[in-house]
Amino acid sequence: MQQDEPDDHLVRAAAFSKADRDAVYRAIHTRRDVRDQFLPDPLPDDLVGRLLQAAHAAPSVGFMQPWNFLLVRDADRREAVWQAFARANDEAAEMFEGERRDSYRQLKLEGIRKAPLGICVTCDPDRGGPVILGRTHNPRMDSYSTVCAVQNLWLAARAEGVGVGWVSIYRADDLRQILGIPRRVEIIGWFCVGYVEQLFDAPELAVRGWRQRLPLDGLVFEERWQEEEGPAVGT
Repeated sequence: MQQDEPDDHLVRAAAFSKADRDAVYRAIHTRRDVRDQFLPDPLPDDLVGRLLQAAHAAPSVGFMQPWNFLLVRDADRREAVWQAFARANDEAAEMFEGERRDSYRQLKLEGIRKAPLGICVTCDPDRGGPVILGRTHNPRMDSYSTVCAVQNLWLAARAEGVGVGWVSIYRADDLRQILGIPRRVEIIGWFCVGYVEQLFDAPELAVRGWRQRLPLDGLVFEERWQEEEGPAVGT
């Protein structure tokens, strides 16, 4: 009877040391979305390279690696992106009412201008061919994979003392025109990246009373879906 040959590519799945585990969890729990507090100091190329390598190490469905990272340092181009954001942001403000609208307008959202580096992260749905292992029944898996790359980049940035802010308020066609992105490619987000001196000790929207972190106990079900007892809001 023929025996399976040992796989030389396997490594022992040992737990990290306590110090290493603590560092991983610290990065997870102290990661913040930075909107305004960026310093103008440029990021060294080797540091940016480490962040991108961390992003590129993310898991992806069918190992298709659908992401691209468009680095934007030019101030004029970043200003054009800010103008596109500002137009969309004015539209967004009108979607809120009363005090919430006033509070929204007071949020400082200058990261696009202040951060020395902008990264537009995209997802190419055609990478790997028309049939992708694991995406056959859920075509959004390539987008989800790209978001995993974003999370890797964000956690690596936290470990490096670098702030990241995710900008999602824009019209995609505006960014396509400014950055020359093909229509078939999905824009996942614009990310402001730069050094910061301080971070909020909790998510900024929680600090400002917009929304609190939901209790985990209400989000974990056993075996089958359970209806929530109240509205799914964190206020």
